[in-house]
Amino acid sequence: MTLCWSAYDFVGSSAADTLTIYRRNVGSIAWKLIAVAALSDESHLDDSVADGKPYEYMIVARGGDSSSNLYAGPVSASAQWYNAHRTTVLIGTLVCVLTLVAVTLLSRRNKPFYIRPIKGLEAVDEAVGRATEMGKPVLFTPGWGGDIQRPTTIAALNILRYVAAKTAEYRCDLYFPTHDPVIMAAAEEVVRESYIEQGQADMYNADNVFYTSSSQLGYAAAVDGVVSRYKPAAIFLLGTFEGEALILAETGNSVGAMQVAGTDSTIQLSFFMVACDFTLIGEELFAASGYLTKDAKILSSVKVQDFLKIAIVALLFAGAIMVTFGSNTLAEWIGRT
Repeated sequence: MTLCWSAYDFVGSSAADTLTIYRRNVGSIAWKLIAVAALSDESHLDDSVADGKPYEYMIVARGGDSSSNLYAGPVSASAQWYNAHRTTVLIGTLVCVLTLVAVTLLSRRNKPFYIRPIKGLEAVDEAVGRATEMGKPVLFTPGWGGDIQRPTTIAALNILRYVAAKTAEYRCDLYFPTHDPVIMAAAEEVVRESYIEQGQADMYNADNVFYTSSSQLGYAAAVDGVVSRYKPAAIFLLGTFEGEALILAETGNSVGAMQVAGTDSTIQLSFFMVACDFTLIGEELFAASGYLTKDAKILSSVKVQDFLKIAIVALLFAGAIMVTFGSNTLAEWIGRT
């Protein structure tokens, strides 16, 4: 049940800015206090009523020595098939679905999508090739801060699939230390399938994908130890990183490795930028799998996100112009959710 009012309903208490809302069953004498609201709210949702049962409401506004009461009822609530207050959400959902369908249909008709060049991803082949030429291994680690449910971890595993395929093609060793047993299990499957797809199943070594420690410093020390012992020529730091970011990046830099890093943490990105050769910034990490594999489905989802971002920016720009000229129509319509 939604109660609505305006400041003109309480003329006798113009100084009041707080309203007290009471409710009673029809036929009952006693009023029950259910809420206190501000006059400027102009509405209150009473979600504690039973469907089909009649109620009466009294809204009291007190200002100084005067007061003003507003009565409503008897009214009763009933189940609704459609909530008009959520129309904005419905329209937004339809726009997202229609955009996804349109872009997917275009991709099935072999319409090429332009993805701007990303230096960090173009360097993946170069990094693996460099390690092969130098006779050194490649190291890939997803950082300490994430688990298998984080989008950054999923994005890192998608990139791992591509890197593992390249190391299998070039017959180069790949090490994958992680802090999470579940990520380790998922990475084992990713790496093994990549080696099988490249026809190099005999090169797959399960010992190269291993668990280190759940402790942040323990994980950082273990990865640093691997870097110091094996001196990989290429290091990929892609995933969720926290305080260990600079420790790992500095260690990789000290052994002369070519480093490609990326994370969604704006704090850790600054460390990667100064210590690594290439850094994937923000959403470049999530677009990487589509960029590397040229998979039409993944590229379609990336383009849909781009189109929706353009639409949101256009709405913000239009809203700012309308508010500047004194119209709150768009802002109120979007805010009605």
